[in-house]
Amino acid sequence: MASFRKAYLLKQRYSARMLRQRGIHGIGVGFKEPSKPHKGAAIIVYADAISAASGKNRKGKSKPKALSLPAKLKAEIPVRIVRSTKFHKNSLLPSRFRRRIRPVPAGYSVGTPNVSGTVGLIVSDKKKPGSRFILSNNHVLVNENSNRPSATVQPGGADGGTVPRDKIGSVQRFVKLHKNKPNFLDAALSKPLRRNLLSPSYAVYGNVPGFVRSYAIGDKFKKVGRTTGAVTGTVESIHTDIQVNYGDYGNLGTITFKNQSVIRGKRPVSLGGDSGSVWLTRRGNLAAAVNFAGTEEGRLSIAYPVEWFMKVFGTRVARSGRRSILAPARGGKQKYMCVRPLGRKTEKTLRPKQCRFVSKS
Repeated sequence: MASFRKAYLLKQRYSARMLRQRGIHGIGVGFKEPSKPHKGAAIIVYADAISAASGKNRKGKSKPKALSLPAKLKAEIPVRIVRSTKFHKNSLLPSRFRRRIRPVPAGYSVGTPNVSGTVGLIVSDKKKPGSRFILSNNHVLVNENSNRPSATVQPGGADGGTVPRDKIGSVQRFVKLHKNKPNFLDAALSKPLRRNLLSPSYAVYGNVPGFVRSYAIGDKFKKVGRTTGAVTGTVESIHTDIQVNYGDYGNLGTITFKNQSVIRGKRPVSLGGDSGSVWLTRRGNLAAAVNFAGTEEGRLSIAYPVEWFMKVFGTRVARSGRRSILAPARGGKQKYMCVRPLGRKTEKTLRPKQCRFVSKS
């Protein structure tokens, strides 16, 4: 039975080479057989084709082009190929969570005058417990991945939100996305015009008492997104290096993200407009992961641990007069079955950029 530590280390060794191959979109770590977790770990390959061998069938027709998997990798650990379309940042579709609402809770439409995504969480600065901010994605709240002024409107622009009528704040800080080096977070923080414009609650599920520092392959989650509404999913793989198409946003095209989580739903869980939505633990309503991309049909969500956001931005879950819970990380034998912290060196490279101020008009 392959260990998760071995799977993680092999993924680290072969990922960059494999992602250069046409048709492969992501490489991560998951169960060899999801229905039988006791059978141990496998490398999970997200790809267009599900065939590991090419050639012709009995009728002489060509089979799908084979995936070229390193021989040493296949010899050392099981490899499970998951058929997947390309991953892309979420764009737009209608839903009941696109309406105007005051004060604004997590789960509803938000964005710039041109774009709609989802309010992921209402958070506060660790040094200023009474403060309130919106947690969401860079590509939802920021003006083309730059520090140019970005007004925040609720609902987002694709749902009819305009300035000045629907303006609730401005982007304060964001993590810049990079074209030529690995990314870890698609993240931004918006400051409201007034504290009482934001409600420290979560649509449908109510109170979010805090967040988890780690989660594991096979964990069950739930969330509310601007498009798909209330959905559930299961963590299929972690430590997943993945390529995400941002199209013409910030002139980025397709960029690479390291050590992401892939969460699978039985129905669509990550469609256009769901960007920024936050996965919660099935029990306890603790924030776990920030969704920012998905496959075309929406059954796979690409997300990163919410603990990374909190660390980089110095924030915690905002609560009404009560202290936020920080669930302990898992360790020991489960260490490589669980998402890992960013590490100090990586965290330093992710220092948020300050956005220029937007006037109140």
